[in-house]
Amino acid sequence: MNGMKSAWMRPIQLPEPPSPTAPRSTPDVFDSAIIVRRAVVIGNGFPSSENQSLGLVRALGLSDNHLFYRVTRPKGGINELLQWLPVSLHKKIDYIIRIFRACSQLVFKSHLQHAKLGRNGFSDSAAEGLLAVLEADVKHIVNLARDSFEKEGPLLVVASGRDTISTASSIKRLASESVFVVQESAGRLAFLWEWIISIVKVECWTSLLIYQIQHPRVHLHRFDMVITPRHDYYPLTPQAQKQVPRVLRRWITPREPADSHVVLTVGALHQIDFASLRNAAITWHDVFASVPKPLLVVNIGGPTRNCRYGVDLAKQLAASLLNVLASCGSVRISFSERTPQKVSDTILKELGGNPKVHIWDGQEPNPHLGHLAWADAFVVTADSVSMISEACSTGKPVYVIGAERCKWKFTEFHKSLRERGVVRPFTGSEDISESWSYPPLNDTADAAKKVCESLAARGWKLKT
Repeated sequence: MNGMKSAWMRPIQLPEPPSPTAPRSTPDVFDSAIIVRRAVVIGNGFPSSENQSLGLVRALGLSDNHLFYRVTRPKGGINELLQWLPVSLHKKIDYIIRIFRACSQLVFKSHLQHAKLGRNGFSDSAAEGLLAVLEADVKHIVNLARDSFEKEGPLLVVASGRDTISTASSIKRLASESVFVVQESAGRLAFLWEWIISIVKVECWTSLLIYQIQHPRVHLHRFDMVITPRHDYYPLTPQAQKQVPRVLRRWITPREPADSHVVLTVGALHQIDFASLRNAAITWHDVFASVPKPLLVVNIGGPTRNCRYGVDLAKQLAASLLNVLASCGSVRISFSERTPQKVSDTILKELGGNPKVHIWDGQEPNPHLGHLAWADAFVVTADSVSMISEACSTGKPVYVIGAERCKWKFTEFHKSLRERGVVRPFTGSEDISESWSYPPLNDTADAAKKVCESLAARGWKLKT
């Protein structure tokens, strides 16, 4: 790849949106295909997962005509130890605990002040954000799909995250002729319950209570399409098999290669595209236009089960950033909600007083989109597939730190990016003014194309 000196912000290297002068499709009234005009997004309360569903809906052109629901879990106290349970069973246990506590208070007439619980066991403060979104109810969504099918056409249901699987698969089972269900794994599809032998899933349908005891992996045929990163199939590789004792291999899933209705991506889906970056460049112009170039943006996540680190990596990152400051005009650093306090404190201590460095204090507005639009290069910690995927969709240089600390499927993810020339390790010896490029990751648009092809095979198509 050819190097060059960057004196100003490089053009965003993304495909142009379709021309408004392009030939229009046949008007709906003359088209025999069934038109999909609306979508339902089912989230799980985690921004990284919900961002994937919203990104796909955006790429499909339905961002202005979708409903958003959430599958929420009880929070606080003992509930933090029950997050591994199926969400429906977790809610029933929480309900029983709350009833028991209420009865205990009546019997003993306790004078202890206790936190007022909102719906689903959230405290009022914690619930304020989550409860602003309607709880995903299978019966309601199924009735919506059935009752409005003749007038509005079929419903596209997009769900992401382990907690949404039961709801999404139930909708598919009960209204298969009226819906098209896309399940995005976000790295949390049920086959990632790798070490659990069995679960009990409880679903409510009107007055009928269904108890189902099943193997933890979800049968993928329950969905019209499954979208998941390629590295989620890492357990099938010889390298992964060597890491698992033979007696446990039968419980590690997936057990079979992806079939035709599984769409494999390189990274995570997201909402970053040409239009969003162009709008962000305009919105954040007054903030970043005068920032000295080249601008290096540093995104710091937090340790995960498969990518562990702490203050040691923070010190390594700080030292490496100090080494490249001479080739930077300015550096902008952001932390995520998962960043440990010790990590952020170390970065603040080492770099907070440097005039070239600006560290976002976490107050709104969040400059993330402005960073993506105006940065000349990125440094991202290896733990976050989402942050890396977004940065790699810009076509700008992306350096990753901490990849050597990752294990299991994360090693496959980073290996695939390096082989594509999309990322390079951040060592502290880089010249940030040196530019290099690559074909931007375009997973969201590619996945949207696969959805359109699958709809067409069914005789449906998106409204144009």
